[in-house]
Amino acid sequence: MSQVDERVQVASSFVLQSPPGEINDVLNDVRVVVNDDESLEQGILPALRDYNLAQFITVDVPGTSHQTIVSDLARISCTQDEEERFLDPRSKTSFRFDHLRLEASDSRPEELNPEAEPQRAALDSCAISYLAGHYHSGVVAVFPAQSSNQFTVQIVANKYNPSNYWCVSGRWRSQYDIDFDNRTIQGRVLVNIHYYEQGNVQLETSHDLALSMPPAIASAVPSSAASKIFALIEAEESRLQTSFNDAYHEMSEKAFKGLRRALPLTRQKMDWDKVMGYKLGAELTASKGVFANS
Repeated sequence: MSQVDERVQVASSFVLQSPPGEINDVLNDVRVVVNDDESLEQGILPALRDYNLAQFITVDVPGTSHQTIVSDLARISCTQDEEERFLDPRSKTSFRFDHLRLEASDSRPEELNPEAEPQRAALDSCAISYLAGHYHSGVVAVFPAQSSNQFTVQIVANKYNPSNYWCVSGRWRSQYDIDFDNRTIQGRVLVNIHYYEQGNVQLETSHDLALSMPPAIASAVPSSAASKIFALIEAEESRLQTSFNDAYHEMSEKAFKGLRRALPLTRQKMDWDKVMGYKLGAELTASKGVFANS
């Protein structure tokens, strides 16, 4: 393995650990380390693809005014010679996705299971309303499964704030596998938070859940069933959000304070707007001492 290949391999591991919304910063940093743009772009693509699919990266759907989620579940089976495509079930189209530039292209229509579509569309409609009421910015996609009575809901919400030196950025991902035949809802919630203020901490947590679907929901008309299912999801996610808030507050008061000083030795917080002035002042002081001793 050449030195460049080794550097690309290390760069790929950094990409897979990128905090929410900061992957471009990571790529810019590793670009300097690898120092070979062509090798980096070719070698980093598999890691970028894995990262995008795992993180539920969102993309504008060509020809529509909404976004969808790029994930393993959205992948469409293709022939060996055909480029990978992803499904947007809301617009009933598929597209190719550039994992480096995060852009969709080459949209074409896709036919969904007509037997499952009324319930899928009802779940999608309720999911959109749920996001509007509970997420600052979120994207949802509802995918049909092989059975006409099985569906998967994927939700992702991002909060980016990388421009401040005091910053919290985060990503919420949740997935719910809904089975009307067995009257079950299997879910998983994943939360990733990047926190830095005179430090650098990533927090990752996940929660698996299993909900029973009352018979009245399973036998209801699609719109009523979808509404009641999202009432169950809302109750569970609200409880999780409260528990996460309590846990992060406790960590802020205890764990974070144990990791770093609350204040620097000056007992005052750093004024980052004046940081260049501090550096210049230190250099002038050092120069003054040199001149005094000469």
